[in-house]
Amino acid sequence: MKHSRIFVSVSLGLGLATMSALPASAATGTDAVQRSTPASIAAYEASGENAAATKAFFTAVIESAKAKQARTGERAVTVTYDASQAPTFASQIARSTQIWNSHVSNVKLQEGSGGDFEYREGNDPRGSYASTDGHGRGYIFLDYQQNQEYDSTRVTAHETGHVLGLPDNYSGPCSELMSGGGPGPSCTNPNPNAQESARVNQLWANGITSLSAFDKGAFLK
Repeated sequence: MKHSRIFVSVSLGLGLATMSALPASAATGTDAVQRSTPASIAAYEASGENAAATKAFFTAVIESAKAKQARTGERAVTVTYDASQAPTFASQIARSTQIWNSHVSNVKLQEGSGGDFEYREGNDPRGSYASTDGHGRGYIFLDYQQNQEYDSTRVTAHETGHVLGLPDNYSGPCSELMSGGGPGPSCTNPNPNAQESARVNQLWANGITSLSAFDKGAFLK
């Protein structure tokens, strides 16, 4: 993770090891993409940055949703997203949206203009991740390599879980969506478990809750 005096990016990914070759559609003759390594991933997981990044991204999304809610006067919260910058993953994004909307009731995801966050695609040594630039804008980056080796719908649904306030837990079982790449490439489960769904519903209860419970670590493992 790189820090700049001008631009600070906090991100959290699926927590995966070194990936295979780039897809033919994305590769060029000058590609020299730096690979994530098990050591760098382990160092990041242990750094405490995951929890901070989760909160920063979630805060950016929730503040955008709160502003929209204030304008419309609606009690229920709909979080909108822009998927136009990730056309390769259109079906996975649609499926992830369907999954989350069927598992939680206090917040809904919906594609729309002027989204509270956006999806992007490309190559990145960190793999896929959810990020915020510190200016109230969040996005999910879907990495080509990672989505070749790991189940792409699980990757997308996992990263979308950060939008809804869930932290990473790489040591969890395959049945836990936020365990990400911890269980390995053979894990293809794209669904949150009951506890994860309950956490999201609790965070978004009664429209939008205060971040105080999040600050106290009530939703972190």
